[in-house]
Amino acid sequence: MPHSIIPRTAPPWLPQGQLAPLPDAFSLDWLFDEGSLTRRLTRLSNDAFSVTPLLEGWQALRADECAALDLAEGSEGWVREVYLRGHGEAWVFARSVASRNALQGDGLHMDELGSRSLGELLFCDQAFQRRAIEVCHYPEQWLPEECRAPQLWGRRSRFDRGALSVLVAEVFLPTLWTAARAHPENC
Repeated sequence: MPHSIIPRTAPPWLPQGQLAPLPDAFSLDWLFDEGSLTRRLTRLSNDAFSVTPLLEGWQALRADECAALDLAEGSEGWVREVYLRGHGEAWVFARSVASRNALQGDGLHMDELGSRSLGELLFCDQAFQRRAIEVCHYPEQWLPEECRAPQLWGRRSRFDRGALSVLVAEVFLPTLWTAARAHPENC
């Protein structure tokens, strides 16, 4: 079930230095943390972390994704959408994409991840280089219906390994902020 309503223009994805106004310090820490989000969520949940796949398959990538991956507009890629959960509750909506050509030549099998974390795989492979994190208020039309809300912070970054680039976007849901503020010692 692709999320068919596409905003007329993609939101501006911005590095921290171009954000105005800045989110609060607590949110900034989560948005621009360069460590593994999977590991941070695992700590916050006291090891009650899980991944729920929502959508996986080949499809035309959005224009903003093609631009971020240096692809021609309308290029096809593998799209993986999941919930990252703590204690069974959806905390983060994540969308990862990579071009068909790059994936077919690289040997990264995004289609075989199932309920495993792509982030953990990217952080365990030292050959992947992470580019700068960019953030925006993620368009609610791009979210699964059950978690749509306006003005949710999303972040994305590109991971490169040779000719392969994987673009990972993560949208922080209100349930995450509630859990993180309730247990800051686990963050």
